[in-house]
Amino acid sequence: MSTTTTTPAAPLLRVDSLRVAYGRTQVVHDVGFSLRAGESLALIGESGSGKSTIARAVLRLLPRAGASAQGTVELEGADVLGVPESRFRPLRGRRIGFVPQDPANSFNPVRTIGAQALEAAALLDEPDHEARRERILDVFERVGLPDPDRVYRAYPHELSGGMLQRALIGLAVLPSPALLVADEPTSALDVTIQRRILDLLSELRDTLGLGLLLITHDLAIAAERTDEVVVLKDGRVQEAGRTAEVFANPRSDYTRRLQADAPALNPEQYASRRAVVRERVAADAAAAGDETAERETARPDVPRIEVSGVTKRFSDDPDVPPALEDVSFRVAAGTTHALVGESGSGKTTAIRVLLGLESADEGEIRIDGERVDGRGDADLRDVRRQLQLVYQNPFTSLDPTWRVERIVREPLDRYRVGSRAERRARVAEALDAVGLAEALRSRRPAALSGGRRQRVAIARALVLHPRIAVLDEPTSALDVSVQADIFDVLANLQTELGLTYLFVSHDLALVRQIADTVSVLRAGRVIEEGPVERVLSHPEQDYTRALIAAIPSPEASLVRAAATEARAVPVGEPELAHTSSTDHTTPTGHTTSSDRTHGKARA
Repeated sequence: MSTTTTTPAAPLLRVDSLRVAYGRTQVVHDVGFSLRAGESLALIGESGSGKSTIARAVLRLLPRAGASAQGTVELEGADVLGVPESRFRPLRGRRIGFVPQDPANSFNPVRTIGAQALEAAALLDEPDHEARRERILDVFERVGLPDPDRVYRAYPHELSGGMLQRALIGLAVLPSPALLVADEPTSALDVTIQRRILDLLSELRDTLGLGLLLITHDLAIAAERTDEVVVLKDGRVQEAGRTAEVFANPRSDYTRRLQADAPALNPEQYASRRAVVRERVAADAAAAGDETAERETARPDVPRIEVSGVTKRFSDDPDVPPALEDVSFRVAAGTTHALVGESGSGKTTAIRVLLGLESADEGEIRIDGERVDGRGDADLRDVRRQLQLVYQNPFTSLDPTWRVERIVREPLDRYRVGSRAERRARVAEALDAVGLAEALRSRRPAALSGGRRQRVAIARALVLHPRIAVLDEPTSALDVSVQADIFDVLANLQTELGLTYLFVSHDLALVRQIADTVSVLRAGRVIEEGPVERVLSHPEQDYTRALIAAIPSPEASLVRAAATEARAVPVGEPELAHTSSTDHTTPTGHTTSSDRTHGKARA
C-alpha cells in the first residue's frame, strides 16, 4: 500500500536577517519571517516599530536617498533586494499588489477614477481600450463596488472612504498578484466599513490563493484576521508564530502589554482602571477635606448637558434630509456620554451645534439649566469658555510654529485671564495635570511624540478650567499603549475636577469601557440611547447590533487556526516559478500571463 508524503508548501515570501538603515541609523534589525500562499501574516507594533519600513523594503519602495536594505527577501524564490530596479519593477507590478493606508490621498483629485484605473490597466497585456475598461468594471464589481460604471466616471471626492478603499484594492488585484501588501488599510474607516474591507481582503486571499501581508497596530484585527503574526518593537522581532498561539500564550512582556492595552482584547481594561482611580481620588479628597469631590453633585436635579429636539439643516431643498433631526440626549455632571455612529450619522454636526460653531434650526441646548443656543439670556462667550474641545488628530490640531507654552496659554490670553505670572502658573498646572514635564514647555509639536502632542491638546482644553470637555475621537490616531495612557489621564482629571465628557467615537469596544451612557446616531437621528452596558449588551435596534457585530473578535483566530492546521502540499508538486509564464485567473475571470505588469493608482 503506497502512502503520500506531505510537506508544508514552500513560502511565497521569505524574509531573513533583514536590516534597514536610514543613513547611519539602523531602524530594522535582523528581522525574519515567511508567508505561504493562501495565508495572511500581520506585522504588528506601535509607531516606530519598523513595520511599515519592512513592508516598503519588501516592495523596494524605500527612499532612494539615504535608505539601505540588507539581508534576504525572496518572492516565489526570486531575489528582491539583489536585482536591479529595472528588473524588479515589473515584478513589483505583476506579482505584488499594494494597498496604501489612506485612500483619500492615493488618487489624483482632479482625475476620474476610471482615468486613473486605465493608466494602471494600460500596463497589462490588453491592447484594446474597451477591453481594459471592461476588465476594470469587472474587478470593481468583484470587490463589491455598487454601480461600477458610476464609480468609473466619478471623481475621488464623490466617493466615500470605503468605496475609495475598495477601488484601490480592485486595482491592486487587477493583474492577479501572488502577494498583496496592505498597509493599515482600514485605519481611517468606520467600524462597519472596516469589517467589509477586511471581509473583502479575506475573501480575495481565500478565493485567489494570494498571500496577504497586513501591516497594523490594531491587535484585535490581527487576532481576528491573520494566520501568523510578527510582533515588532524598535525594529526588532519580539515574538512571532501562529496567531492563535501568540495571543493565547504570549511569551514577550511587550506582547502582553499590547494585549492589556487593546480594548477589544481586554474588555475590562479602562473600566477597572477608572474604578481604581475614582476610589483613590475620592479617598484622598475625603482625607484632605477637598471640596472638588462635591462638584459632580452640586445640582443633582439638573443635567450638565441637555439637548432637546435639535434639528439642523444645511439645505432648503425639502428632498435633502437634515443633518440632525429631533436629536435629544442628557448628560449628568461628572459622567461620560458617548455619541456613536458611522460617518455621516451626525456626530460631528451635533458637537458643532453644542459648541456654538453651528446654530440649530429647531430645539434647544442647555448647560446646567441655562440655554446656550443663542436664544436664552446666557453669555455665550462665558458658556463657550466652559466647553472645550480636544480634536481627533494631535498632528494637525496644534500650530507647528508655536511652542508648547504658547499653545497651552493661548486660551488664557484670549479670555484675558489673570496676570502674566498667573497665566504662566496656570500653564504649569495644566501641563502637570496631564503628566508633561516642565522642560517640554519650550518645545514645538514636531519635537513631541503623538501621545505627548495629545496631552498638550488636553492641557490646552483644560487650562480654562471648563466644566465640559468634548472629545472628538481623541485617540484614534494613537497606538494602543499611548491610547491607554491618554485615557488614564482623562479618568484622573474627570475624578479630580468633576469634568463631564462628551465622547465622539466609532470604536464601540472603547465606548463600552469608558462611557457611562451612549446615544447611537444614524442619518442624523438618535435611534437608541441609555446606559452603555444596557445598550451594547442588549441592543434593541438592528443598526446597533450591526455596529457591535463589526467589532473585531479575537476568537476568530482559533477558527482559522483549526481550518489551516492540516494544510500541506504533496511532495513533488511544482512550485510557482518566479520566471514562469503560466496563465493565472484574475478576480474578474480573465486569463492573464504572469509576465504582465501591474499599474498602481497614482497619487
